[in-house]
Amino acid sequence: MSLNILAVDDSRTMRDMLNLTLTQAGFTTHLAEDGQDGLEVLESLDPEPDVIITDINMPRLDGFGFIEAVRSRDRHRSVPILVLTTESAPELKQRARETGASGWIVKPFDPERLVRALKMVAG
Repeated sequence: MSLNILAVDDSRTMRDMLNLTLTQAGFTTHLAEDGQDGLEVLESLDPEPDVIITDINMPRLDGFGFIEAVRSRDRHRSVPILVLTTESAPELKQRARETGASGWIVKPFDPERLVRALKMVAG
């Protein structure tokens, strides 16, 4: 199963790790360095991504704002969004769910688990 993935994270190291993991899994990967950049990249993608991965703590536009902006656009309303973050507080997970996130994975991530989660949420 080849998926088209948008990964949004302000850490260059994390973007590199995601790119390597996802490329090795046979996925097409698009990268963005924060939520604002993520929205710009998202609008330029055709076809739209099968799944979006986003961090929470980012400059300019954090993950919650990014998720809200994606969910407010008809074209992207149904794209699954996985949160990949160092945060693990239950109230943040709840806020992410309420905002429209499909799942939550805590960093550091296990590559095999991430790939399985992406395939699962993509259907």
